[in-house]
Amino acid sequence: MRWDSLFDDLESQLEQHLDAEDVDLLAEEERLRLGRLALRDRLRSMAPATLADEPLRLLLRDGTRIGIRVGGVGRDWMAGELCGDGSLTRSAVIPIAAIAGCFPTPKQNLASIDDRLDAGIGSLTGRLGLPFVLRDLCRRRTALHVRTRHDLVHGTIDRVGRDHLDFAEHEPGVPRRERAVNAVRLVLTDELVMLRF
Repeated sequence: MRWDSLFDDLESQLEQHLDAEDVDLLAEEERLRLGRLALRDRLRSMAPATLADEPLRLLLRDGTRIGIRVGGVGRDWMAGELCGDGSLTRSAVIPIAAIAGCFPTPKQNLASIDDRLDAGIGSLTGRLGLPFVLRDLCRRRTALHVRTRHDLVHGTIDRVGRDHLDFAEHEPGVPRRERAVNAVRLVLTDELVMLRF
């Protein structure tokens, strides 16, 4: 009888030990998964929540604070619709490196770490880099407000190089014509904070 009690007790201890190991293993796997997440992965996962919930609040590296409804996330950029800034230009492209801080709502934060969401990781947009987006804006001759770390200018992208762009500055509402260009500036892509159009 005492042996049965002893074996029951040992069996219970072994079960508790195995359960504790399983919990520890799951916790470690989750820590490893979260440790592999990049900001772009989290932005992709929370994009649907920014459309259904509140806009995502960002602090850019030049100190600008914005709200944005994330429409797409590429390899090193994000795009979306600006909210509440009172400007006529609503769409923006932001290099991920220009994000100094991200302030998600609790719902957005939870969505950003949900491993069940696919978030289009294999999509074509997810593989495109910022130079591709800049070349597309150049090809379309899109008039832009370009914010760098040091100032805000309006104009049109003339060319896109490997690490820079040629930006023709001109007045808003004026098409890019040689006589309308105030200056052509070479801008390092690392200096870009936001492109609004």
